[in-house]
Amino acid sequence: MSEHDQTAGDARPTPAFLVLLAWLAVGIPLAYGLWQTLLKASALFLG
Repeated sequence: MSEHDQTAGDARPTPAFLVLLAWLAVGIPLAYGLWQTLLKASALFLG
């Protein structure tokens, strides 16, 4: 093993704004895709 292995004491929490930014980067395109799917599925099944 290396002398520089990280231990639990070396870990730092991720800043909240980075977590929020990551969720937005995933959530916005996901929500858009789901909305488009619902629109197209409703047009397909409802005429």
